[in-house]
Amino acid sequence: MRKRISMRQKLKIRWKALKMEIKEHKSSFAVYMILRALVILVMILQILNRNYEDVFYCVLTLLLLIIPSLVQVELKIELPTTLEIIILLFIFAAEILGEIGAYYTRVPNWDTMLHTLNGFLAAAIGFSLVDILNRDERTKFNLSPLYMAVVAFCFSMTIGVMWEFLECGMDMFFGTDMQRDTVLQNIYTATLDPKQANNVIHIGQIESVVVNGKDLGLGGYLDIGLLDTMKDLFVNFIGAVIFSVIGFFYVKKRGKGKFANKFIPKPKQEEADFLKIVEESEEHFEHDDKKA
Repeated sequence: MRKRISMRQKLKIRWKALKMEIKEHKSSFAVYMILRALVILVMILQILNRNYEDVFYCVLTLLLLIIPSLVQVELKIELPTTLEIIILLFIFAAEILGEIGAYYTRVPNWDTMLHTLNGFLAAAIGFSLVDILNRDERTKFNLSPLYMAVVAFCFSMTIGVMWEFLECGMDMFFGTDMQRDTVLQNIYTATLDPKQANNVIHIGQIESVVVNGKDLGLGGYLDIGLLDTMKDLFVNFIGAVIFSVIGFFYVKKRGKGKFANKFIPKPKQEEADFLKIVEESEEHFEHDDKKA
């Protein structure tokens, strides 16, 4: 009969397995350590500047950088090194460069690039979950390549929509500006119809907007987030379509595509199941202690 272990022992075992997972591949481990060092350096600078909101982003980033390895340990799946490195760089680009470095406003299309990549990565994750289930001998599924591609696409778009819900909620309830604004020179609206007959009124060549007697100096009308949300969903759509097509041909050729193999997680081999290895090691250690 297996002895019950305490919560403290469980956490200790998982922490050991997590450290082994992080160090498994030299290239992803090197990227992880470099990014971690940069985040810690930025966090120290933000503490010295008493910018505690950015300190929070740094702490959040340090936690997010562990997520890929944690997922591999807990779900017993193997992320390809290329995919893992891209996820790590994505987290750093979104939180440290995007938020703290203000790349979202300083670098044109930075947000667009990340949302496109997010659509691609989310489709890869959704596809791999279905693919692992489809290849498991214990299940009776035999899904077609087209069905799996559609599921990957829908999974990616759902993630994209949920993220836009989060952005809207943060802006409404916490006063952030996650839904970026767009300056427009033309607007079409039924709200300004003097007859209230739902006729669309066009206002063109907008050069200035006055709020409470003050000109905003933007050279146009300020759209607060609508076009940004639509653009984010559209580029997410593009990323999802690209990977869904890749996934379709991957299943069609049953794993022969070299490019697709770099992005599709697979079930862990027994020799790489670090959680199981650590658990068995701890059991042997306890057994040897009892004998002594």
